[in-house]
Amino acid sequence: MLILTALLALTTPSAAAPAPCITMNTEKLPLATRQSPLDSLSFTVGKAEVKVCYGRPSLRGRKMIGGEAVPYGKLWRTGSNEPTMIHTTGPITVAGVALAPGSYSLYTIPGPKEFEVILNRSISQWGHESTYTDEVKKQEVGHGKAPATATKAPVERLTLTAAPSADKAKALVLEWDGTHVEIPVAAK
Repeated sequence: MLILTALLALTTPSAAAPAPCITMNTEKLPLATRQSPLDSLSFTVGKAEVKVCYGRPSLRGRKMIGGEAVPYGKLWRTGSNEPTMIHTTGPITVAGVALAPGSYSLYTIPGPKEFEVILNRSISQWGHESTYTDEVKKQEVGHGKAPATATKAPVERLTLTAAPSADKAKALVLEWDGTHVEIPVAAK
């Protein structure tokens, strides 16, 4: 029922606020008991209100980015549980990919110096990479690139923030493990 309510909200978007975070599998995996809590981030780009929803896994002593769990060169859901989602009330670009108002899933393919960013219209699949089927892949909007650098210290829990970039647009900043990635986000 919770999924249906969230999906209905997506079909009647408000000009004032982006869609709510969508949760899935809450019967088997209640939000309160998840090891990777759901979090969100909201910011404005031009006239668009943007909300990013994602699961926040922890390192817990493991090597993640570039390790066995999140290897270089392989599709990653860019979080845990549900796919990381971007909801926007206006037209924007993310890593150079044009997005109309609506909701999208965000996947990445990590690399040591650059992440490939994938935006997709499909938001109803569970986030695990194994659910990125040919049917989901057909709904890709586009691919972009974002530079990856090292953090000064390891970041225990995946963190997404919004930061101004050099051209006064926003950047969606991903930090986790020893990796810092700035995904450009701009008004269209």
